[in-house]
Amino acid sequence: MKRALINIDYTVDFVGDHGALTCGKPGQHIQSEIVKITSDFIQNNDFVVFAIDAHEENDSFHPEVKLFPPHNIIGSEGRLLYGGLHTLYLDYQGRENVFWIDKTRYSAFAGTDLELKLRERGISEIHLVGVCTDICILHTAVDAYNKGFKIVVHKRAVASFNQLGHEWALQHFAQTLGAEVI
Repeated sequence: MKRALINIDYTVDFVGDHGALTCGKPGQHIQSEIVKITSDFIQNNDFVVFAIDAHEENDSFHPEVKLFPPHNIIGSEGRLLYGGLHTLYLDYQGRENVFWIDKTRYSAFAGTDLELKLRERGISEIHLVGVCTDICILHTAVDAYNKGFKIVVHKRAVASFNQLGHEWALQHFAQTLGAEVI
């Protein structure tokens, strides 16, 4: 079974101490696990997707404007990958198995060509890491389930600013989406 890693929103704005919408320490504590998993997938020549939130500055029409402060603004430092993941990406960007997707909604599938890229490569199993467990990871997992992908969530490589939401989402992945939570 061909597999892919979907690395979701592990950016300065979502993880850094002064990020615009940071989950802070919970997100920072998973850095080494995310870097290790991402490196392993790249070295194994599996498909690795960086699905990264992208917002226009002063976009008053985006639905998140009413829910969250401005974050992951295109061209801002807050949109850079956080810590060691940024360095890893710079080392491997441009490789055939490393792909970047700008996303404008919670799900990495919404309004992107992610499904097309996965289907082109015959991928049927997706692994999810990143932030936030109960928002973008959750919505991506629900879409993956509805599209028939096998889902694996790496519980030591996902985090949220809402611990109850994080725990609920981990349970939901397994019990409602049939995901493997490892």
